[in-house]
Amino acid sequence: MELLDNLSLGFGAAFTLQNLLYAFIGCLLGTLIGVLPGVGPVATIAMLLPATYGLPPVAALIMLAGIYYGSQYGGSTTAILVNLPGESSSVVTVIDGHQMAKNGRAGAALAAAGLGSFFAGSVATLVLAAFAPPLTEIALSFGPAEYFSLMIVGLIGAVVLASGSLVKAVCMILFGLLLGLVGTDVNSGVARFSFDIPELTDGISFIAIAMGVFGYGEIIANLAKPDEEREVFTAKVKGLWPTAEDFRHMTPAVLRGTVLGSSLGILPGGGSLLSAFASYTIEKKLKLRAGEIPFGKGNIRGVAGPESANNAGAQTSFIPLLTLGIPGNAVMALMVGAMTIHNIQPGPQVMTSNPELFWGLIASMWIGNLMLIVLNLPLIGLWIKLLTVPYRWMFPAIVLFCAIGVYSTNNNTFDVWMLGWFGIVGYIFHKLECEPAPLLLGLILGPMMEEYLRRALLISRGDWSVFVDRPISASLLAVAVVLMTIVLLPGIRKKREEAFVEEG
Repeated sequence: MELLDNLSLGFGAAFTLQNLLYAFIGCLLGTLIGVLPGVGPVATIAMLLPATYGLPPVAALIMLAGIYYGSQYGGSTTAILVNLPGESSSVVTVIDGHQMAKNGRAGAALAAAGLGSFFAGSVATLVLAAFAPPLTEIALSFGPAEYFSLMIVGLIGAVVLASGSLVKAVCMILFGLLLGLVGTDVNSGVARFSFDIPELTDGISFIAIAMGVFGYGEIIANLAKPDEEREVFTAKVKGLWPTAEDFRHMTPAVLRGTVLGSSLGILPGGGSLLSAFASYTIEKKLKLRAGEIPFGKGNIRGVAGPESANNAGAQTSFIPLLTLGIPGNAVMALMVGAMTIHNIQPGPQVMTSNPELFWGLIASMWIGNLMLIVLNLPLIGLWIKLLTVPYRWMFPAIVLFCAIGVYSTNNNTFDVWMLGWFGIVGYIFHKLECEPAPLLLGLILGPMMEEYLRRALLISRGDWSVFVDRPISASLLAVAVVLMTIVLLPGIRKKREEAFVEEG
């Protein structure tokens, strides 16, 4: 009963004309940011933060939240249409989403991503409203050792996830971890592997690597082929909506992704990213139904599951922010900044001292999800029209947008050079048939893993048994060992290789 009273207070606050307008502006901006490669929500929210000075606190936070989860929707659009993951959580969507677009099923892929995101976002908001306090206690039970073990599971999941050779997948993860080491040492503050290049002291830009490896690499590979062999998949679009069979395949994937995203989203540090990867790993492990397209070749489950998971994770990542005052990622850190601007101290007291803000923000997420589905589904036809643009015009536009996006994040020409070099690296990966997704996961999780490892060892005074003494950490490491053992068993390995040969 108390929950209903709180929600009615929230909807009362969110359903004012002003707040509805700012929710719409946030959702629209978020969608456009997601669609434009390279311009992420972090840069946009940082730019718009000063503009929120003159807004009421509820309206300001509603707009910024709309930008965040709107960009999760929009990020899948470029991932599916032009093989460019604008957001780290869209990296997995590329694998099957882009293949669906090549097969003329871009409309079905975009609709699956949109509907999955809407359902997952709505359920996750309900989880946020109902379980914020108890879920916060779960997040509190995770110390540095548990986070490190969770990320080990994530990396081994990436090995399971990668198509093709296990050795190549492990090499890609190790390469990603090595790239993640470039920058300033967390503890000593000393620059390492920067080769006295000042721009490398902050590390290598994720956006430069993602855009280079996926976007530029694909363009170089395509341009290297004769005109008649180029992948121009614009002529055949088989309907804008998923078929009844697609709905039958994707519904369980959406439900699994929603549960996974809602659970992992509460963990600080990449909850939505880990949930997207975990969702894809689970979907790929489940047996294919009769007549289902193999993974990596355009399976709709490979789009609907991860998109649901990352959107659910994006919503529940507000739990540690609103209940503990702990920002789980860079966007949440900017939200803390927005709250501080308006003299609101983030933490447990927000729920009691400012209930209108707390419940108004939660209610606005439902409204925002509805706005996003109304905005995005009619635009599917418009996005598909992008595919009818001749490739000779399309690739210079992608090259330009990627360069602008990468430059705008740090206003740094060095990042544009890195983008070009990683385009060549992406082309080499294409030639060697290496899956780039594990590299990006290694790059993102590497610095976080190092930080949690060193923090755990500092707390335990160098005692490595801390990782097996703590029950949650030990359980996660046991899961990692079981996963690795299963994958390395000769019988399983042989079947896996046979499956990928069939897929090829």
